[in-house]
Amino acid sequence: MKKVLVIGDSCTDVFRYGTFDRLSPEAPVPVMKPTRSVGNGGMAINVYENLKALGVDVDIITNDLRPVKTRYVDEVSNQMVLRVDENDSIQQINLELLKNIEFDKYDVVVVSDYNKGFLSEIDIESIADHHPKVFLDTKKKISDWAKDIEFIKINEKEFNNNWSSEFDYNGDLVMTKGKDGAVLNFSEEFPIDEEQEVRDLSGAGDTFLAALVADYVENHDIRSAIRFANRCAAWVVSQKGVAIVNPAKI
Repeated sequence: MKKVLVIGDSCTDVFRYGTFDRLSPEAPVPVMKPTRSVGNGGMAINVYENLKALGVDVDIITNDLRPVKTRYVDEVSNQMVLRVDENDSIQQINLELLKNIEFDKYDVVVVSDYNKGFLSEIDIESIADHHPKVFLDTKKKISDWAKDIEFIKINEKEFNNNWSSEFDYNGDLVMTKGKDGAVLNFSEEFPIDEEQEVRDLSGAGDTFLAALVADYVENHDIRSAIRFANRCAAWVVSQKGVAIVNPAKI
C-alpha cells in the first residue's frame, strides 16, 4: 500500500446549531436557541481524516494545542450567523522533529499550511528539498520559496491574492474554481461532472486536496486525480458542516 505523510497546522471545528426566532430586546441581534453541537478536527487533520476515509495509509505531523473555530449556524437554513476563533496562533514545528522525519518511507508528502505559524517558508522549502513529490496547499504569499514543490493546489481567490506575479513556477498548478471545477496549469479545464446542492463549503478544499493525493498515489495521473477530487468535493459541499468524504457515495 502507498504511504502518505501530512504536515500542517490543525484546529478544532465546532458547529453550534440552533433556531433564530426573534431579535434581542437589548440590541438588534438575533437570539439563538441552541439545538445541538458537532465537533471535529479541521485544517490539516481534516486532510488526514479524508485520506484515511479514502483508504490511504497516512501519518500526520501537526500541532497538539489547537485553535478552536466555533460557528453558530441556523438549523433550518444552514446559514452561518457568527464564527468565533479562539487561540488563533500556533507554535512553530519542533525543528528537531522536522529534521528527523524519515521522508524515504513516504510516496507523497502533503503540506497543508493554513499560515497559523506551524510551518515557515524555510520549513516548507526544507520539506521539498527532502522529498520529490510534495503537494502544497498554503495560505502564504507564494513566491520563489515554493519553486521546488511538485504540485501546488490553490483556490482562485487565493491565487489572485497570494500568487507573486514574478514567480516562475515549473511544477503542476491545480486551481480550484468552486462550482466551475478546476484548472490545470491555466489551460486544461476540469468541470464538475454533476453539480450538487451546496449546503456547506467548510472543509471542501481539504477534501479536494486529500482526494487529489489519494487518486494520484494510486494512478500517478494528475488529470485523473483532479477529476476524482472534483467528485469528492462536490459531494462534501452537499453535506452539513465539515464532512468526511464517503467513498461509497462518490
